[in-house]
Amino acid sequence: MTHASATSAVRLTVAQAVVRFLAAQFSERDGERRRLFAGVLGIFGHGNVAGIGQALLQHELAASADGGGPELPYVLARNEQAMVHTAVAFARQNDRLQTWACTSSIGPGSTNMLTGAALATINRIPVLLLPSGAFATRVAPPVLQELEQPYAGDLSVNDAFRPLSRFYDQVQRPEQLAAALLGAMRVLTDPVETGAVTLSLPQDVQAQAYDWPTELFAERSWHIARPPAEADRVAAAAAVIREARRPLIVAGGGVHYSGAEAALQRFCEATGIPVGETQAGKGSLLHGHPQLVGAIGSTGTTAANALAAGADVVIGIGTRYSDFTTASRTVFGNQAVRFVNINVAGFDAVKQAGLSVVADARDALQQLTDVLAGDQPYRVDDGYTAEAGRLWADWDAKVQAAYQPGPDVTDRLAPGLLTQAQVLGAVNELSDPRDVVLCAAGSMPGDLHKLWRVRDRRGYHVEYGYSCMGYEIPGALGIRMADPSRDVFAMVGDGGYLMMPGELVTAVQERAKIIVVLVQNNGFGSIGALSESLGSQRFGTQYRYRTEDGRLAGEYLPVDLAANARSLGATVIEVHSADELRDAIGAAKASPGDGGPVVVHVQTDPLVSAPDSDAWWDVPVSEVAELDSTRAAHEQYRQQKKAQRDYLAPS
Repeated sequence: MTHASATSAVRLTVAQAVVRFLAAQFSERDGERRRLFAGVLGIFGHGNVAGIGQALLQHELAASADGGGPELPYVLARNEQAMVHTAVAFARQNDRLQTWACTSSIGPGSTNMLTGAALATINRIPVLLLPSGAFATRVAPPVLQELEQPYAGDLSVNDAFRPLSRFYDQVQRPEQLAAALLGAMRVLTDPVETGAVTLSLPQDVQAQAYDWPTELFAERSWHIARPPAEADRVAAAAAVIREARRPLIVAGGGVHYSGAEAALQRFCEATGIPVGETQAGKGSLLHGHPQLVGAIGSTGTTAANALAAGADVVIGIGTRYSDFTTASRTVFGNQAVRFVNINVAGFDAVKQAGLSVVADARDALQQLTDVLAGDQPYRVDDGYTAEAGRLWADWDAKVQAAYQPGPDVTDRLAPGLLTQAQVLGAVNELSDPRDVVLCAAGSMPGDLHKLWRVRDRRGYHVEYGYSCMGYEIPGALGIRMADPSRDVFAMVGDGGYLMMPGELVTAVQERAKIIVVLVQNNGFGSIGALSESLGSQRFGTQYRYRTEDGRLAGEYLPVDLAANARSLGATVIEVHSADELRDAIGAAKASPGDGGPVVVHVQTDPLVSAPDSDAWWDVPVSEVAELDSTRAAHEQYRQQKKAQRDYLAPS
């Protein structure tokens, strides 16, 4: 196939063109330029082995012949969903300025990436997905793993990516590739639109040759914009804040992605306004800052939630106001509460009927600070500041008691068992400030949100937009690849571990030191506790044998996850006491950076909970039931629903 109009052309296959193009893309923000793609994660099958696979091999061999490494290195993953998680964690750790591409074969290889696509888009993290497809020419249908639908001859399993992607295109002919690639880059580098980007590549098209204009492969820098705030919107926001007597800031992930931590610190120090944090925004202020009152919402601190209950103005900065942040719209209890929302995305800025400032968080905060520091500087009353300080001191004391429980707790534990808060406390206290803690699902994300003391802006990484079990190990690998100077502690329960342990093998392959703290509690501890609170008595949440009467209520299963991790090539340290845990953390920290993964296996008591947030989360309970426990839970649910409200008053 030729391109007759090209004045300067190079003949490549579609796959070779994709690889050469990706290697020439850069992102730029504030004058700092970096490669947009750190490499390609993949698993080869018949859909891509002769296309993208051949192109990556050719790229690698050419770089080796020149005496250097490839600009687009390839990493073999073990699970397609997991490799997307790795790319997402890498991109988030780099403030969304750099990511990976992910290539898969057709059929199950492609659909395995759907969960990762949903996670990336929900969390608004850029990742490029290159699922392979069946023959565009349809020469011998149905080919292996092709979906046949009687009503649509052009439908494939890759169409399932459409609702999960921020940009989707299917390249049926080489002529379509340039527009598809440029469209993909536009979305990947847009702080508002970013998420999963999917380019579906039929396996025959990948191998087709074409004469490409050389201009397509010139280096391109994609500017990451900082949309400025309109002066009148800043003035309007300042006017609302000046009327506030009990204002509260909700710091979301947008603070981190815009690099607005210093601007937020200056703003809250100038005004005295206390700061609560979402999961994505945790670490916007570091532990010990006088305005920090910690996590807010269903998994929040009692300090932040008490202030939220009486707040008359809530200043949301880079938050999408998830149900956990608002405690299912119950945490902001003041009937006259108003919202001021600073967000780069207009979609989020108008939530809670807030006065919207659609702008980059850093620039908007700088402008707002200057306006409020005008002729009559705004600052909250000293009494409000003192109240926030007392509330935080009370909560911080509870955290310390949970980290180092007394005999009233430890004497009730079976031999060899610790509490989950003990485990988190030991890791928090013995890790370095720059180390990263990572988690995604179960009860630990909530406990981390409430209890973890963040000492570095990039030291906290909890995926709680999709809360995807199995994210932890591949996510830790992505963070380690993003910054090998930091140790990564992946906190994972046995349920999450069993979902996706295979990327331990990838960590061994890449000699990547990740520290996996594997908390064994014989089941799904988080859902077990939720089940009990909803009157369902922890049904179906524990790893037990089936009894003679057909119920999963027998003895615990003899599952040895430490042996499993060891069999995958990881160094394993088994822990049976608090002292052994401290020694294990020290040994893991001291292990060489190229020594591969270290798994610290520890057993905990799932019935000992962390301090409560005094907040609610809306999970419906059966309206009718024969079980007394369910009926009691529904009555409690009905009472809690009375506090739920819409925030519709104009600000």
